[in-house]
Amino acid sequence: MSEKVVIILAAGASSRMNTKLPKVLHEVCGRPMLAYVLDACREAGVQKAYVVVGYGKEQVIESFANDKDITWVEQNEPKGTGHAVMCCRPHLENFNGNTMILCGDGPLIRSQTLQTLLQKHEHDKAAATIATAILDDPTGYGRIIRDSYGNIEGIVEHADCTEQQRQIKEVNPSYYCFNNKILFEALSQITPNNVKKEYYLTDALHLVIDSGHKVLAVTAVAAEDAMGVNNRRQLTEAGRVMQNRVQNNLMENGVTIVDPPNTWIDARAIIGQDTIIEPFTYIHGRVKIGSNCRIGPFAHLRDGTVIDDNVVLGVFTEVKNAKLGNGVRARHHSYVGDAKIGRNVNIGAGAITANFNGSKINNTEVGDGSFIAPGTILVAPLTIPAYSYTEAGDVVNQGSNIKNKNRKERPADVSRQ
Repeated sequence: MSEKVVIILAAGASSRMNTKLPKVLHEVCGRPMLAYVLDACREAGVQKAYVVVGYGKEQVIESFANDKDITWVEQNEPKGTGHAVMCCRPHLENFNGNTMILCGDGPLIRSQTLQTLLQKHEHDKAAATIATAILDDPTGYGRIIRDSYGNIEGIVEHADCTEQQRQIKEVNPSYYCFNNKILFEALSQITPNNVKKEYYLTDALHLVIDSGHKVLAVTAVAAEDAMGVNNRRQLTEAGRVMQNRVQNNLMENGVTIVDPPNTWIDARAIIGQDTIIEPFTYIHGRVKIGSNCRIGPFAHLRDGTVIDDNVVLGVFTEVKNAKLGNGVRARHHSYVGDAKIGRNVNIGAGAITANFNGSKINNTEVGDGSFIAPGTILVAPLTIPAYSYTEAGDVVNQGSNIKNKNRKERPADVSRQ
């Protein structure tokens, strides 16, 4: 395949979202919408992304500061999708490959769909190819108009459709691939002949069709993937679809999720084989859970948590930015934050780490085989040696006389069940 790049349109403010946050930074299953689009492009083999930003550009750029394959392009005025692509001309006017154009607010995009689009475009040596979707309810989408042979004749926006055209269920979810040279030649000819005085990318596509170049439309976008996010309700709907994908992927890889509708797992979470996730568990952020664990019910795992194999976290246990070693048990109403907990440590009901002193977050370390009794408060900064124990209700700080039985056996009653 020839070299390919992508232009991602991410400049919108989205008045319908009623938000001060840039639209593409709204999260779906813990990640900004734009992150899903970028990842799908990378997985499809795209070498470079040109992301067009406008409203809230500083926030968007800062959120992806570590992504070195992005070139940021500013659209100073919101003059339409065609104008947004025109802003990339200084970067791409000498590029001889293929350019995809996608929207940054389509988090349900799949890399397989983009691969199909690219393969069709290159195999058939097309000037432009679009990926389309078939929707039961196509209201609001541009309709794909084909001739009697199935060739694409154009796209008609919903508001401009005749009654007959509104019966068409094949729509344009805005997945485009162009020969780059032909794209910018067409863009140079479009005019803002519309009420909003904007430059539309679809006008450029029509010019390519009218000029006699080969233009293809491949029905490759699943109906649920076509969903863009234009309001809070659609954001929630996209999150529901993505959560199903996240959980299905985990279950296919050997994780048991007892009650999927009453469980929420971040898209960035990694969970090992034969781990069981009980109902009403909430896992948010970059969390890594090992194999053969039991988490929940009503457990809350937060960003930065790393859990080794054979760990049990029970009802109303919260863990944040902590590492728990193999065999740790924390069954009831415990909080473990900013801590390193050794192997085979038992944390009793209601025991917590007091990690924040009002101005600074401090760390706690508990050695292997220790027994932290119910109601214990571990006041950070604190290091507890291996095989230590506390009494019920103890308040332990670094100056405390920490008890140690020098025992290396696991405390009683620590089975997984």
